[in-house]
Amino acid sequence: MTVHSVSLRAGDARDVALVDALMAAFDPRYGEAWTRGQTLGVLAMPGVRLLLAEDEAGPAGFALTRTIMDEAELLLLAVAPDRRRRGVGGALLRAVIAACREQGAATLHLEVRGGNPAVELYAAHGFHKVGERRGYYRGRDGAQYDAHTYSRTL
Repeated sequence: MTVHSVSLRAGDARDVALVDALMAAFDPRYGEAWTRGQTLGVLAMPGVRLLLAEDEAGPAGFALTRTIMDEAELLLLAVAPDRRRRGVGGALLRAVIAACREQGAATLHLEVRGGNPAVELYAAHGFHKVGERRGYYRGRDGAQYDAHTYSRTL
């Protein structure tokens, strides 16, 4: 793995085109890309934060989180396919953990589709599987996929 310099910045609704572009490359085997309307709707909710990652080549990824009282949820974490395994996801995840902790969250939750290799990243950052929803996701081909839930104490 070659780690590149990554800069992070807070984002907002003005960055939705950048988020859309990153989600256009979202692998449908591991989750569904959100529509622009879904992203804007979530960004308008209280406690939601968008974090953007950029490297020397430009936009590299983003993370979207929601914190309510002492619970936080990683709603989306996406890294551009050509930047994966270069430290972008780790930088985003470390920043998300720190920000959620600063906001007073005691626990951070997330959900991934079964088989998503991102679970390696989450496990390396202290997340543990806490649940499974059989057949929760439905692919474009009609196939059903399990959802796996993970949590970590902050």
